[in-house]
Amino acid sequence: MILTQMVLVLFVGGILAWAGENHRPNMGRWISLMAIIFAFALLLDFAHSNNELFHQYLTIANIPWITTFNIHYATGIDSLSFILIALTLLLGVICVLVSWQEITDNTGFYYFNLMASIAGIVGVFIATDLFLFFFFWEAMLLPMTALIAIWGHENRHYAAIKFFIFTQVSSLLMLIAIISLALIHHQQTGSYSFDYFALKQMLLSADVEFYLMLAFFIAFAVKLPSFPVHTWLPDAHTQAPTAGSVLLAGVLLKTGAYGLIRFVLELFPKASAEFANVAVLLGVISILYGAKMAFAQTDFKRLVAYSSISHMGFVMLALFSFQQIAYHGALLTIVAHGLSSAALFSMAGMLYSRLHSRDLSQMGGMFSSAPRMGGMLLAFVAAAFGLPGLLNFVGEFMILTGSFKVYPTSVIFAAIGLVGSAIYGMYLFQQSFQGPSKQVIVDLSKREIIICLSLLALLISLGLFPETLLMHFPEQYRVAANATATATASALVPADSVINLGANL
Repeated sequence: MILTQMVLVLFVGGILAWAGENHRPNMGRWISLMAIIFAFALLLDFAHSNNELFHQYLTIANIPWITTFNIHYATGIDSLSFILIALTLLLGVICVLVSWQEITDNTGFYYFNLMASIAGIVGVFIATDLFLFFFFWEAMLLPMTALIAIWGHENRHYAAIKFFIFTQVSSLLMLIAIISLALIHHQQTGSYSFDYFALKQMLLSADVEFYLMLAFFIAFAVKLPSFPVHTWLPDAHTQAPTAGSVLLAGVLLKTGAYGLIRFVLELFPKASAEFANVAVLLGVISILYGAKMAFAQTDFKRLVAYSSISHMGFVMLALFSFQQIAYHGALLTIVAHGLSSAALFSMAGMLYSRLHSRDLSQMGGMFSSAPRMGGMLLAFVAAAFGLPGLLNFVGEFMILTGSFKVYPTSVIFAAIGLVGSAIYGMYLFQQSFQGPSKQVIVDLSKREIIICLSLLALLISLGLFPETLLMHFPEQYRVAANATATATASALVPADSVINLGANL
């Protein structure tokens, strides 16, 4: 029950933080920090004792829950889950640190919602029963909505409601698909099942598989997010507190990528291959649209939010190219974007605490008064636009290299997005820290230096030694979702049909 213990440590830690804050000020943040570190220690100890998780999927628990419908409390882990859980807990520590002085109102309840969100995200990555997966999927939604609505900025209520509606409507589509799978399993075998591995073995007609795949795809595309279901993200990021933005960009978006890998490609391989042209087209549009919109922003957080749409477009392109190198690049990009976007939103929070503004037009020339902060921002901007030597470059380069074999023209357009990221990245740095001095600010504190150095060290070390992650990439995802998907993709996806499809659409 080690995985369940991690979730319980996080959730109970949130309850204790809420209760402790009522007895002693500032106790909540210390309890939250210790709970996340303890959960991280449990994860590392489990990985050290079970090296086979890097070679196969380990089923950890399978306990009957709702026996009438054969629903189980079933959890498992492989290297993909391990990497994403580790990223979640690492950024959880960052979330607590960036909230250290920012949150001053109702702090106990704040840390409870923060910890409940992290616990729900970890639950998403370990669930092997689809009903349990949906339960955790919803569990991470409510506290995140509360973080935005209660501790956000001026238009927080609008952003929170928009975030909730987009996520909830798409989630209901996925719930309908999950129930449909259980009913089909009952028709074929005489018993209901929500077990991920049992549902993978079912035979589905082409039409049924396609529509079920589409329901899952929409839910995960909203969370990723992908064009055109992305509009909740800029508002949510802009209005969320700093920790909310870090959690949203660093981890919550990755649940969408995880869902595409684990469920869409694995449960519906043939339908995924048939849909590949559309998915790649949406990925390329997201790359270019996100880059263009990022350059048009004057709000620091809104610019970084649109850049996330662009970077997640590369993940969509990679997953539906069904190429080994592109799949490797997708994993690296997921981790790289989690670290770099968390760093940029942390910097946005640090600047807001000093200037009480996110408007780039009110910034400028701050490098002279805060050189350490300016240097860190430049490093994170360079990571975001793919400077060689940093992890983002390795991931996006592998995506473009791997996808070029199947979609050469689309990859050329996607590469333009990399040029765009350099433009809006340098625009962000120039507007805030270069030019005539408009503001004099205090440089990074010791706590802020720890945050920045930790994230930068990971981006550099993993960028120089990406095999640290690649050697643990799950074997079952290396070439494609499975042999059927590969064969189908080869037959259905001509060399560059995505551009023709886009013209037809």
